[in-house]
Amino acid sequence: MRNALWDWDAEVADAIACEERRQLGTIELIASENFTSPAVMAAVGSVLTNKYAEGYPGRRYYGGCECVDRVEELAIARAKQLFGAQHVNVQPHSGAQANLAAMLAVLQPGDRIMGLSLRQGGHLTHGMDVNASGRLFEPHFYTLHPETEQLDYDLIRQQVHEVRPRLIIAGYSAYSRTIDFARFREIADEVGAILMADIAHIAGIVAAGLHPTPVGAAQIITTTTHKTLRGPRGGMILCDAEYAAAIDKAVFPGTQGGPLMHIIAGKAVAFGEALKPEFRVYIERVLENARVLAETLQSAGFRIVSGGTDNHLMLVDLTPLGISGRKAERALDSVGITVNKNAIPNDPRPPVQTSGIRLGTPAMTTRGFGPEEMRLTGRLIADVLYNVDDEVVRERVRAQVRELVAQFPLPGAPALSMVEHATQD
Repeated sequence: MRNALWDWDAEVADAIACEERRQLGTIELIASENFTSPAVMAAVGSVLTNKYAEGYPGRRYYGGCECVDRVEELAIARAKQLFGAQHVNVQPHSGAQANLAAMLAVLQPGDRIMGLSLRQGGHLTHGMDVNASGRLFEPHFYTLHPETEQLDYDLIRQQVHEVRPRLIIAGYSAYSRTIDFARFREIADEVGAILMADIAHIAGIVAAGLHPTPVGAAQIITTTTHKTLRGPRGGMILCDAEYAAAIDKAVFPGTQGGPLMHIIAGKAVAFGEALKPEFRVYIERVLENARVLAETLQSAGFRIVSGGTDNHLMLVDLTPLGISGRKAERALDSVGITVNKNAIPNDPRPPVQTSGIRLGTPAMTTRGFGPEEMRLTGRLIADVLYNVDDEVVRERVRAQVRELVAQFPLPGAPALSMVEHATQD
């Protein structure tokens, strides 16, 4: 049956089909991306998108919310069970929205915050001057150990005592090692700071019990729902009970209006999936694939920042090759391998170029890649980057990528396919 969107709006349908073809035909290694299940997609594409539901279950500003209340209550209950949290707010539209609401719940404008800078693996919303977090609050940054490129808790303790921030952020967008949240809490308590853990990248690993949980250590925890957690694009806040009221008020009406009920339904579905034993198996494969990919690249002569990975991602230092992350990203994209340029610690290149690339394994693990496919992927990356201007090599690798990904369809294809229906009359 032809997808109806082709009849209603062929231009949009064609753009969606274009993206579907791109996803089908590429090895997706962006660490912050994943492929949702058909069930999550079905929830996100449901009639819940029609419903306005400002407020919270049982306390809405609109009538007719009895059904969407059930959806949000399911999402909250499942998230509490998944993470063992005392309180959960599933309404943040994104991780950035979750971080802003969390800060506004416990801080006053001008208060000091402290996290890892974007240049060393932190996140834009952890105090960068171009972001609201850096404009509303007084940002300070701790650093990685200059030699190990890992968190050094003695060094962090020293830096925290010098700054004495009101809020410490533990959580990163490009850090490949295990985080000791208990150590962070000890440091925070010494200066009377609140600890906020941003587990956007590792939420699925935490949920599977394969990374130490921040629950019980950090008073406030923020996350996205679409990375290793494999849900729809969105955010979430977990917190201790004493911060529940402040968090809820900071989300609504503090920073957002009506919640996206169709997305919250997708979150509920994803949390339900993550509660199943199969999800832990999936995360185990994600971690194994990351180790294999890192080891393959190291064997090919690449330097992995911090020496390896404990989670789903890694940073590759391209300095010895003399090429920028931007050039590497474009070269790999041209053969169907999608990565993102990324700064390495103390990167001499500007952010638009960078000296590294970030790789992650959640998406292709979802499609079925195992260690054998990851080893091949690592070799293909090496072939391209060691011969970055050789079109003959690129064409050979391009053909190998097409052959490889053809064996691993997207979840739900072709039932949800726009491409399948594009040529039907």
